[in-house]
Amino acid sequence: MASKSVGSDPRGAALLEGRLDDPFGFLGPHEQNGDPVVRSFQPGALKVEVLSRQDHRLLGQLAPQGAGGLFVGKVAAPGPYLLRIHWPEAIQETEDPYSFGLLLGELDLHLFTEGSHWQLAERLGAARQTVDGVEGVRFAVWAPNAKRVSVVGDFNAWDGRRHPMRRRHQAGVWELFVPRVTAGARYKYELIGADGSLLPQRADPLARATERPPATASVVPARFALRWSDQDWMAERARRQAAEAPISIYEVHAPSWLRPEHDPAGILDWKALAERLVPYVRELGFTHVELLPIMEHPFGGSWGYQPLSLFAPSARFGEPAEFAHFVDAAHRAGLGVILDWVPGHFPTDPHGLARFDGTALYEHADPREGFHRDWNTLIYNFGRREVQGFLIASALYWLKTFHVDGLRVDAVASMLYRDYSRNEGEWIANRFGGRENLEAIAFLRRLNHTIAEEVPGAITIAEESTAWPGVSARLEDGGLGFSFKWNMGWMHDSLLYMGKDPIHRRWHHNDMTFSLLYAYSERFVLPLSHDEVVHGKGSLFGRMPGDVWQKRANLRAYFAFMWTHPGKKLLFMGGELGQPSEWSHDGEIEWQLLDDPGAAGLQRLIGDLNRLYGRLPQLHASDFDPAGFSWVVGDDDSNSVFAFVRRFRDQPPLLVVANLTPQVHRDYRLGVPGSGFWRELLNTDGTQYGGSGVGNAGRVKSQKVASHGYRQSLTLTLPPLATTIFQLETDHDASMA
Repeated sequence: MASKSVGSDPRGAALLEGRLDDPFGFLGPHEQNGDPVVRSFQPGALKVEVLSRQDHRLLGQLAPQGAGGLFVGKVAAPGPYLLRIHWPEAIQETEDPYSFGLLLGELDLHLFTEGSHWQLAERLGAARQTVDGVEGVRFAVWAPNAKRVSVVGDFNAWDGRRHPMRRRHQAGVWELFVPRVTAGARYKYELIGADGSLLPQRADPLARATERPPATASVVPARFALRWSDQDWMAERARRQAAEAPISIYEVHAPSWLRPEHDPAGILDWKALAERLVPYVRELGFTHVELLPIMEHPFGGSWGYQPLSLFAPSARFGEPAEFAHFVDAAHRAGLGVILDWVPGHFPTDPHGLARFDGTALYEHADPREGFHRDWNTLIYNFGRREVQGFLIASALYWLKTFHVDGLRVDAVASMLYRDYSRNEGEWIANRFGGRENLEAIAFLRRLNHTIAEEVPGAITIAEESTAWPGVSARLEDGGLGFSFKWNMGWMHDSLLYMGKDPIHRRWHHNDMTFSLLYAYSERFVLPLSHDEVVHGKGSLFGRMPGDVWQKRANLRAYFAFMWTHPGKKLLFMGGELGQPSEWSHDGEIEWQLLDDPGAAGLQRLIGDLNRLYGRLPQLHASDFDPAGFSWVVGDDDSNSVFAFVRRFRDQPPLLVVANLTPQVHRDYRLGVPGSGFWRELLNTDGTQYGGSGVGNAGRVKSQKVASHGYRQSLTLTLPPLATTIFQLETDHDASMA
């Protein structure tokens, strides 16, 4: 192509000033007056030569155009070439980034603009690639309103003039192939915004690796080709995570679960967590481990709930490949891995997504739609196709690349309502005048549809704290399509009840029974999560009334009530020990408690509950079938006694009895659906758990005395502050009422 002489070309001045928006129209190989020329910008270089890439033959020498760093010269022949750059301290040979053609295909760009590119992590961001036989890194970033975008990093002295990128106008994507950049190189993007101002350097929204915080650069990821050994788990995953399966989740904040020996401020890396956490969770009988968000986040005190790199495992724990190793180890141990995932909002850090190209790109422009006052964060613009695609691609990346088994979607309620935590006049109604966020609803439905289609067997769990109908209902039935939903109502009511002194519990009896009125309206998980042991709420142990023995007895009875109540289970780390202190992300679990037989007994109980729950289909297979539960006694408020039956098909029925007073109730008669011996499977007052040992000598024979609508009944001793589980040993009369 013909071009003006260098001295009169305003693009030269724009380059030197960092304002060149079309670098491929000026740098690299061109024609000038019919002759092939090469222009290269190498500020600080002494000399630049052009060599044949094939045989290193000298093709020409580029002359400096003043002292700014621009070199221009004729070359002997067009074709693949190298630049030999003479620096004051070294000589460098490299290919010219501006000699390569288009990188992203038209289909890539089309799918991106449609919000339907599910391999986005491999197409945008930093991808190691071989182009025309040359190894390097292809950088690509979405910034449609920027006037200039450059990639800066270790490879160009963080000089935004050195590697301005090519704009692909139809998608607003900027791309550049930088030869010979290798894995581990740090980089960011430097942008000139729509108003012409230079913006703070941005981390890559599609970064798959990052520096360890508090550093904020993105990192070119290494390729990892883990030889997965979880084939058996993956083949069985759909069955293990079905609604009829036992699902018991151990929730973990990885940095504060266990600190390295002799380093109270350090954290275990993924290898150490695979060696320590995985066998611990498996030994306690849990089916899954759930990690608070491990996507890279700038502030550790946010526990991961303010992430900025939705495609990068936090560098705090090691390399991405090491996280894959952790998942593989969990699967080999028979454990599923669930990640907390945050698509609702993001922090305002200047290196992040906020006004990424100088405009509200990922977020809403109007703070009435785009700002969370509770968390000082910005809300994703769910109505923008590119943003929807970005978020869904992130979800798929964790599920596919790392074999993650499920995502617990954080703060769903804040997404569903436009007036969430807002006063009158502080929010904008939807197009029908309502408070529902129609765009977020469409996004969540599309997210769940896509995951079900792309990753069969993976699950999604909604943290949704309102009575929004059909959160876990099928999409074809008008629901949001989540696999499960946290039962925040059960958690709130039952903890409120258990926190009362037993003498006052009779006045709050329905707090423990109310959940059964709606237990089958959703597929529920019963959560005792991290949110219940922070911000002054105290630990679970600390919320129980009485002295130390009574606190543990209350907690044991409560756990058994929870494990026999319809719904899947979730317990935050430390609850299994009954630690007295509120959780602190700067500390660790109070492991020294295991020297106390009472705490060790509580831990033993959790293991026994999990194993019983997993072994008996009556306790898990009918979680979402009303026929699997019936009250025997739900109204004995004066004695604070609860008794119910769990059933599943032709399995012998179970009787669960909770006495939530410190008095022993003797000769307590309960009707039962079957004659014969009822065996005591578990008694939380057992001495092995730290209890007093009151019970029923292991089994009780039914009597032909009608009670509670049944022809048969038992006369029981109900131990203090305890839950007891019985199973009918013979089932020939199990259907008798």
